[in-house]
Amino acid sequence: MSQLLTDDEVTDRLGDLADWSRPNGDEPAITATFKFGDFAEALAFVNRVGAAAEEMDHHPDIDIRWNKVTLVLSTHSAGGLTAADFDLAGKISQLNAS
Repeated sequence: MSQLLTDDEVTDRLGDLADWSRPNGDEPAITATFKFGDFAEALAFVNRVGAAAEEMDHHPDIDIRWNKVTLVLSTHSAGGLTAADFDLAGKISQLNAS
């Protein structure tokens, strides 16, 4: 099982991910919302995220709303945030930048 990150480690790692933040509430997760020109662009982004998630064997929760995609990352099997969440978040941010 993956090791949970401490609160300080989460805060430090979020400092390297401008797109990502902690959601409101007690959920041990990180979240980001990406905006696109239309639904087709949003869906293409989700497909790229899906391919990266499969490659890393770590999968986000995904919400698609016309031109917005909200992603939530948490390692459910560990009960919180692990390095895998931040590794995938970094990859997703790179995909959005390209």
